[in-house]
Amino acid sequence: MLRLFGKRRSSERHGRLTGIYVCARAGAPMLSLESVEAEMDRGLQGDRYAAKTGFWRHTDACQVTMIAEEDLSRIQARTGIALLEGQHRRNLVLRGLSAADLEGRHFRVGEAVFVYERRRPPCAHLESLTEPGMAKALGRHAGLCARVLEGGRLTVGDDVVLL
Repeated sequence: MLRLFGKRRSSERHGRLTGIYVCARAGAPMLSLESVEAEMDRGLQGDRYAAKTGFWRHTDACQVTMIAEEDLSRIQARTGIALLEGQHRRNLVLRGLSAADLEGRHFRVGEAVFVYERRRPPCAHLESLTEPGMAKALGRHAGLCARVLEGGRLTVGDDVVLL
């Protein structure tokens, strides 16, 4: 493996899928799943954004949202706000890769291929569904939006590989 300055090259980086969450409609509680089907150019089967019933469906649609587990753990430890059971309202939780690692990239999660679209800042609606201080706690670590380029099955524990 070629190393530059003691670090792995970004094309060799990978992570792991540690959580999957969907909800059927805007404002509904998040449901934790062990696996889900990603549908090309739609999102995750059974999720509000694939069904076009999400809160931001008209103004800022996002097929799949993702967030780094490391950010959630750090924020929860610092603030005491519960984040590790889906309260963050993001679809996929990844370990080992940050939003910055995925920026501008295509990546595989399980059988599906995604492309990074943009950061997903927290909003007042998120806070109205959770608890006071949630939006501020997430801040710039609120995750990202991705588009499904190739559909396929995702299962907790799958590798996340930069392409």
